Amino acid sequence: MSKRNKIIYWIATIWLGLGMVSTAAVQLFKTKEGQGGVDSITHLGYPVYLLTLLGIWKILGVVAVLIPKFPLLKEWAYAGFFFVMSGAIFSHIASGDAATEMLPALLLLLLTALSWYFRPADRKII
Repeated sequence: MSKRNKIIYWIATIWLGLGMVSTAAVQLFKTKEGQGGVDSITHLGYPVYLLTLLGIWKILGVVAVLIPKFPLLKEWAYAGFFFVMSGAIFSHIASGDAATEMLPALLLLLLTALSWYFRPADRKII
């Protein structure tokens, strides 16, 4: 793996981890406002208890992506991040929200794809 690819991987992965942990904190503490908070989730038509599940999954996903070894677990974590973020984007579109409302989810989806694509060989299944 080239030095350039390692740098891209670690920058994308660190920002992905920070983004997922920060939104997980908002969801676990059930703050009223903020991206992914109670107001946002109820506006999209989802029950508030979903915040706890999403918050726990995001933290577990970040741990799976950052720890060494366990490439299959990493694949599942990346898939989970992809499903959650693409679902958030679709939910905002279906609710008729402005494009600015979906930008955080779009950024995390992009970081998920970059981190997955540039991951080192020892973090891949094959």
